[in-house]
Amino acid sequence: MHQQAERALAAIDTIILGKAEQTRLAFCCLLAGGHLLIEDLPGVGKTTLALAMSHLLGLEYRRVQFTSDLLPADILGVSIFDSTSGAFRFEAGPIFTEILLADEINRASPKTQSALLEAMAERQVTVEGATRTLPDPFFVIATQNPRDQLGTYPLPESQLDRFLMRLSLGYPPAEAEQRLLLDPDHRDLLGTQEAVLDRDSIRAMQRNARAVHVAPAAADYILALVQHTREAPGLRHGLSPRAGLAVRRAAQAWALLDRRDGVLPEDIQRVFAAVAGHRLHARAESEAPAPTPADILAAVAVP
Repeated sequence: MHQQAERALAAIDTIILGKAEQTRLAFCCLLAGGHLLIEDLPGVGKTTLALAMSHLLGLEYRRVQFTSDLLPADILGVSIFDSTSGAFRFEAGPIFTEILLADEINRASPKTQSALLEAMAERQVTVEGATRTLPDPFFVIATQNPRDQLGTYPLPESQLDRFLMRLSLGYPPAEAEQRLLLDPDHRDLLGTQEAVLDRDSIRAMQRNARAVHVAPAAADYILALVQHTREAPGLRHGLSPRAGLAVRRAAQAWALLDRRDGVLPEDIQRVFAAVAGHRLHARAESEAPAPTPADILAAVAVP
């Protein structure tokens, strides 16, 4: 199974050039059972990453373009009266899939954002009194435009916290961008590649990630990082217990991909910025600068 995971990552890296760290973190996010937020400019490969992961991991994929007039029913589904049977029939929305790309999530209204994020948290949706379970695995990749762009509704802190990780792909290195210009369209390459994993393999890897051992010393390190954020004068508030659990889950997934059955401090350090960055908010009235995840890692000693 480890060999399959490495083959899948290698295959994704042939599509998303020069972003091996980000694709590995995205895969860790899936194995940790979380959801991924990608905040970046248009055109840097966010949609291609979602397509590559769904195709090469053998998962069902659907995409929703978020706009200001998008309604919750457009995502969750709606009951329609069938005149033939004389009863209502539920038409499932695009959320009933294994990988959902919520493209430009911050262009939709807060009401529509909330409908999606409730489903992410509960792994089920309730429409007109009936509760329906979502597929397993269920992985949301949401993209967000920079907050200074027009026509955006920033996600509240409570909703940002529903995402296990936030990543930024950024511009590719010059060598990788040259290959993009010279090679055929890399999305077309997906049609020539077969899936390396399937949903049963992903479920098994998620179970294995949860079973990766976290020693007391590793837990103490996570706790020390969390406590440091709560004492930093430049932050409005520190990381919550749920954020600490998110760091642990992500570190377990990273260790699994490294073929280890226990979490090391290096695993925690590799995932910390992606897990903690969007949960840290500067205190407006503070004269002290808000520490970055890198500052926090540098300030806290490894047990």
